[in-house]
Amino acid sequence: MKSKFLLAALLACPSLMMGQTAADPTIMTVNGQPVQRSEFEYSYNKNNMEGVIDKKSVDEYVDLFVNYKLKVAAALDAKLDTLSSFKREFAQYRDQQIRPTFVTDADVERKAREIYDNTKTKIGPRGLIRPAHIFLHLGQKATAEEQEKAKTRIDSIYNALKKGADFAQLARQCSQDPGSAANGGLLPWISTGQTYKEFEDKAYALKVGEMSEPVLSPAGYHIILMKERKQLEPYDSLRTSILKFIEQRRLRDRIADEKLDSLVSQSKGSLTKEAILDHRTDSLSAIDPELKNLIREYHDGLLLYEISNRTVWDKAAKDEAGLEAYFKKNKKKYAWDEPRFKGIAYHVKNEADVKAVRDCVKKLKFADWNEALRKTFNNDSIIRIRVEKGVFKKGDNALVDRNEFKKDTTVTATKDYPIDATYGKILKKGPEDYTDVRGLVTADYQDLLEKEWVEALRKKYNVVINREVLKTVNNHK
Repeated sequence: MKSKFLLAALLACPSLMMGQTAADPTIMTVNGQPVQRSEFEYSYNKNNMEGVIDKKSVDEYVDLFVNYKLKVAAALDAKLDTLSSFKREFAQYRDQQIRPTFVTDADVERKAREIYDNTKTKIGPRGLIRPAHIFLHLGQKATAEEQEKAKTRIDSIYNALKKGADFAQLARQCSQDPGSAANGGLLPWISTGQTYKEFEDKAYALKVGEMSEPVLSPAGYHIILMKERKQLEPYDSLRTSILKFIEQRRLRDRIADEKLDSLVSQSKGSLTKEAILDHRTDSLSAIDPELKNLIREYHDGLLLYEISNRTVWDKAAKDEAGLEAYFKKNKKKYAWDEPRFKGIAYHVKNEADVKAVRDCVKKLKFADWNEALRKTFNNDSIIRIRVEKGVFKKGDNALVDRNEFKKDTTVTATKDYPIDATYGKILKKGPEDYTDVRGLVTADYQDLLEKEWVEALRKKYNVVINREVLKTVNNHK
């Protein structure tokens, strides 16, 4: 009987798989790996939703998507998914999505009840009190004279209160506890163990409306007026506040940890938290396409970032020889329609430093000016000069406009640096070298590396697109 059931199950599997394939057919294969229509649709719809300026048709988006999958394939070939940094960051994201699924409403309710019961036990039969006090500070190392002065002062206040003075008014005038004084001496609700024993013993002995004589605690003197007393409210009346407290303190994370620890314990060491999270991820992804797509998107996105940084972005930024060669080959592309000033606009305290600045940098490469000026003039706590260095066009800097471009403009004085000057040269035709337009050259060089990389990937990896399935994107039941 058992063998017949197993055989039936095995026979059912192919039909089940065929049903899944028919429902979500393969839209393309990249490096031998099938990509289902649902994945393509998710990516396409997310990047072409309403409000997107550069919306693509499905056919236009195919090339972008293929390039994306090719880069991910290259990252996997490079085993970037085995890096500890990748595993750590991906696990953090996965945990954000998966850990909350271990926490049920019943778990939260139990935690809320636990918090309530613990609080009720801590408060005990004495309940909660809300006193007001007038406080005079007296340090434990106070001299005899200071002690006598404080005692005289608190007795004077107490006598005034016994004669009918308003407690709240005297608290505002005399109390040295600023927090409560502003509120007429009123303190928050307190329970046993939250304040000094001397204060607590006297306060709990008072009935509502009763006032104590001066009480000395390690902090100083108090006159206590009992305003309210109560027992902790029933659970149902506090439940909403406790649930809010659980969310604010992120106690769901603690509940998730407790559940995971319990599962590990139940497995008697055969499972780890990581294995349990992996299994839960696979199980939920199988029934929740949105979650599956989110997790895959983040997984592939991390790989894409890492390999793109290595192959294009960081490589281009650090490839000085490549940047220089690209600039020389495409120099006309960076010609200017109007001159630029390459140099510094600076502000000094005395006239002698105007020449000293020029002498400091005139024989150095432009890239080295900042460091030389810092070491020479601003290498200690005294800042002798203020400097702005760069390649300026008209309108970028008022001092450069006035001194170099001879424009009639107002230069705002720099506080404590009354003398203004400029040093450098006018570039009329265009940049001298790639460093003058480094940002533009780097971006263009990155574009070139990206293009060459994609061309190489398309030659290296086979891509097969099912055009018939492509026609059904966002057009199927």
